[in-house]
Amino acid sequence: MWALVALLLLVPSSGQAATLEKPILSLHPPWTTIFRGERVTLRCDGYHPLLLELRPISTLWYLGHMLLPSHKKSIEVQTPGVYRCQTRGAPVSDPIHLSVANDWLILQVPYTAVFEGESLVMRCRGWYDKVVYKLHYYRDGQAVRYFHSSANYTVPQASTSNSGRYHCSGTMRIPVESAPMFSAKVAVTVQELFQAPVLRVLGQVEARGAASGGVVVHCETRLHPQKRDTPLQFAFYKYSRVMRRFDWGAEYTVPEPEVEELESYWCEAATATRSVRKRSPWLQLPGRGSLDLAFTTVPAPQAATLAPSNKPLSFRKPPVFRSVSFVTSIPNTTSSGLLFPLGSGPPAGPPGCAPPTSLEQSAGALKPNVDLLLREMQLLKGLLSRVVLELKEPQALPELTGTPETLTLHLPMKGVTPETTTVET
Repeated sequence: MWALVALLLLVPSSGQAATLEKPILSLHPPWTTIFRGERVTLRCDGYHPLLLELRPISTLWYLGHMLLPSHKKSIEVQTPGVYRCQTRGAPVSDPIHLSVANDWLILQVPYTAVFEGESLVMRCRGWYDKVVYKLHYYRDGQAVRYFHSSANYTVPQASTSNSGRYHCSGTMRIPVESAPMFSAKVAVTVQELFQAPVLRVLGQVEARGAASGGVVVHCETRLHPQKRDTPLQFAFYKYSRVMRRFDWGAEYTVPEPEVEELESYWCEAATATRSVRKRSPWLQLPGRGSLDLAFTTVPAPQAATLAPSNKPLSFRKPPVFRSVSFVTSIPNTTSSGLLFPLGSGPPAGPPGCAPPTSLEQSAGALKPNVDLLLREMQLLKGLLSRVVLELKEPQALPELTGTPETLTLHLPMKGVTPETTTVET
């Protein structure tokens, strides 16, 4: 009877089961790929009830969908597959994928997820710890690091750009140095620690006595579920000027005079060690007259067009391009191409029309003079042709013999003293 009561007291209720977190499954040593014949240790850490039951069962182990016979807190395994564990009243743990290789060279990567700012360590291992020479590490087919002999490849502060498919190559002395050997490719993904922040308007602060009012903005971001306990700090900027340095508060009150200036604000979120820092897009604060409307209708700014990214900020005004229209004036015409008789002009236009410029007047006055000059040059060319022909054949042009004639060319040019050119034949 007392044993039955103790068993009922130790069985967790539905509310308790809902509040329990899933256990943490760990691997020792912490590599997901091993050589055939090797063993690794799996450990399940989570909620364990008091051992006052008739048949105490503290831990359940699963290989795929198969239940393993062991109920200990840790077990040793050498079979490849997907392992999970479960403690009483808690959900099933996250899986661990164990691979067993029969190659000369394997690339070992961490079994747990690697987040931004954390250290990423890889190990290129020879068959049963044989020394690997001329060691290369590759990411997506490109060599990223070279070592003379066996060494781990470490990225001190990983970022999402370090994700990719890795493999390694090298030689071993078995007993003489072998040809280069290559490991299988392993996918490595660096998880995002928190999302890029977004600066949002929360509301307006009313002025009270000597304290001035303003607008409250909030730097909003979201941590990864596995890292939700990571503390973050926030800083606020107006253009490139720091308005508040990194602090634990995610809100900032913009003074009322700053709101009226319609300046651009943005924020930055970072870890306490500054290993991961991310910027928000700019937020254009509305003016005093539209504050009430903006608090309910301002959408999140688009990061593609407003994000300051990592480029230096520029505060110069954008260049203003002014177009200059080039007008070629033709006498007795309008801008639309209409012709008018000589001595008359187009009807009076609106008072906004500008009078012809001096350049247009000069072009109109020079055109008749240019036509006259061309006609005089053609006449001179004909006379010179006759002179050349007479010198060659005096009898061919009897009409040119006799009294010499004088040809006078008048070239009137505006602003130039008229000259007379005399040609005698």
